[in-house]
This record gives sequence, structure tokens and C-alpha cells, in this order.
Amino acid sequence: MNTGNEALVTELKNKDVRSGSQDSEKVNWLAELRGLALMLLAVLMFHTFVAKPFYIPSPSMMPSLLEGDRLVVSKYPYGWSWVSASFHVLPRGETRIWPATPEYGDIVVPVPPHHDVDYIKRVVGLPGDRLAVVDGQIILNGVPVPQKVEPAIQIPTDPNNTCDEFSYPGMAVTLQSGKQVCEMPTYRETLPNGATYLIIDHRSQELDNYPEITIPEGHVFLMGDNRDHSSDSRADAAPPGAPVPTGLGGPVPLENIGGRAEFITFSLDGTTSWNPISWWTSLRGDRAWTTLRPAKVKVAGEPGND
Repeated sequence: MNTGNEALVTELKNKDVRSGSQDSEKVNWLAELRGLALMLLAVLMFHTFVAKPFYIPSPSMMPSLLEGDRLVVSKYPYGWSWVSASFHVLPRGETRIWPATPEYGDIVVPVPPHHDVDYIKRVVGLPGDRLAVVDGQIILNGVPVPQKVEPAIQIPTDPNNTCDEFSYPGMAVTLQSGKQVCEMPTYRETLPNGATYLIIDHRSQELDNYPEITIPEGHVFLMGDNRDHSSDSRADAAPPGAPVPTGLGGPVPLENIGGRAEFITFSLDGTTSWNPISWWTSLRGDRAWTTLRPAKVKVAGEPGND
């Protein structure tokens, strides 16, 4: 009888089957890494050519944008240039592909002259315009841009909007409900194309006056909506090598504008940590999906508005 030999053969076969099963379960790490690289490349291409998420780190665009807002910036409205690439990895240059000019009131993402850092500001002057600022009011082609007094806006205070006494003296208010807000002087500004939006202007300061200039071709003049707390085209740019960027140093070349702000996706008040699981309790629920394109009103003299 060959019972012993048959048992040995069976055991060897079973061992081979187990070995083959283990081999088939091995991960093909090269294929996995290739797939991950392709996915990362697709994301980078989308961020470069189509749209990119953006985070608001400062109050310079209040009340339109609050610190802690997350939004989508489209990359294609004005064409593509060196600044379009994610992380600003390309060398600076003047080349633009499929160029276009922003409209009055657009919220755009510019880069200052000597620092590769993204700002976010509003377009208030276009190529060829004569622009000055007098006592906080824009004078555009010799005509004051209308500023209508609005009821003081009340923005809830939170860790991302502390309404500190130094920056906003006397504006921290507790409502009858017990809610704490920052009550700020507010104006409605309306540009020549009818783009209209709210600005905050609560004190006299150096940037309230800017001598008249003619905006060069291929440039735009940008300002923040929170006029007393914005380093924009009115403010000098930091020199090369300075540790901290400051203003935009005058009109901004269109090749230094990386896109147009479209809408807010969500907003956090700063009460939670970087752990996304904790964000639910700090969401500002009334800000999600807010459009960032300015409203338009009829203005005498504009085509179609007569």
C-alpha cells in the first residue's frame, strides 16, 4: 500500500496551492504608485487649468469674505500664465494664453511683485482708467464712485473675527439676545458697470488718499473691501528678500492674476482644530454656497441701461 506516499503528495500539493494563493495576494506596489502619481497629476492639472480651493486667512475683504471662508477660484476666466500653476513653480513671465481682462467688481487672486504668495482683492480700475482715491472715495476717470451709507453691518465675533479694540475701536457690541457682534460702518459702492457691493471704512488713515494715475495697458487696480485693513494696490510692495510681503505696489499686471473667486464652499469660525472631524461644530452655516460675483444694478450711460 502507498498510503504514506499519497499523503505526502497531497500535502505537497496543498502547500503549493497555499504558496500560489499567497503570491497572488502580493501587492503590486509599482502599479499602486503609478496610479497614485497619475491621480496626483490629474489633481494638479485641474488646479492649474480649471479651478482650485482657496482659504481666506485675513479680514481684508470683509464683509464679502470672512477669515475662515473656503472658496473656489476658477483659473480660466483671464487666461493662463506663470501664476496659474499650483504652488507657483513656474518662473515669472509676461506670456498669457487666451488672455482676457477682468470686469469691474470681480474678486481676483493676485500675486505681489516680489513674493509668491496669493492675495485676494477686488478689481476697481481697468486698463486705461484714470484713478485716484480722495478721503477714502475712489475717483474714476474724474468721477467719484458712488458710496451710499448703509446700516452698520453686524458680523458675529468668534476666534476668526475677534473685533479687537485696537483694530475696531468701540465696535464690539452685545445684542439683547446675548449674541456678540462687531458692528461696523458700511457703505455700498457701485462701479461704472453697475457692479455693487458693501465695503467697510471706519477711520482716516494714510491709504485713504492716493494720487491720480493712469492704469497701464495689461494692468488692473485692486482694493480690499475692508478699506482700513487691506494691503492692496494703494500700498507699497515689499522689496525683494523682505520676510513679509505688504502691498501690491500699484496696478497689477494681468499675468500676475491667478484666477477669479466664484463661490464659498464652507466657512469655519475658528473654534475647532485642524482635525476635519471637529469642523462640524464650527461651521458658519449661512455662508456655504454664497456667490462671490458682484450684484449688478442699472447705471445711466451703460449699454442696455438707458
